[in-house]
Amino acid sequence: MPQRTIRHATEDDITVMQQVLAVGRERMRQAGNLHQWTGGYPSDDILKEDIRQGFSYVVEEDNRMIAVFVLAECEEPTYRRIFQGQWLDDTRPYATIHRIAALPEVHGIFQMVVQFALSRMDSLRIDTHQDNHPMRHVVTSNGFSYCGIILLADGSERMAYQLVNAS
Repeated sequence: MPQRTIRHATEDDITVMQQVLAVGRERMRQAGNLHQWTGGYPSDDILKEDIRQGFSYVVEEDNRMIAVFVLAECEEPTYRRIFQGQWLDDTRPYATIHRIAALPEVHGIFQMVVQFALSRMDSLRIDTHQDNHPMRHVVTSNGFSYCGIILLADGSERMAYQLVNAS
């Protein structure tokens, strides 16, 4: 199996990152998710800010970018309030996985990202649109539990999940 590596993204990666994100956006549309990642989201400015904060990563295989993701090791403001449920653990620090996308022929990226994230933080959170059925499936099949609904800054609802490493 080819060797996969995770590294911090740089601004030089943005063009290829946007190509991978465009593939992810198209895969969402094909799966019936018409409401997530619209209006040019995520913009180059968002990617640059993720890079500046040290939260943006790329996955490479044979020196080719095959996936992108954000691992924000800080509090997510939209997670302060959760509706119709509660977090599994609301006391310990957590990292949040955002903006993950991979090329369509690539498999196992989410599991790789979760293992990478758990090596850094023992509590992980993620959210997704209710119409993103493939992501909801991969999230729960990788050990995350559905916790409730969070609201984004614009008021949009997202389904929220958490994984707490018991070690």
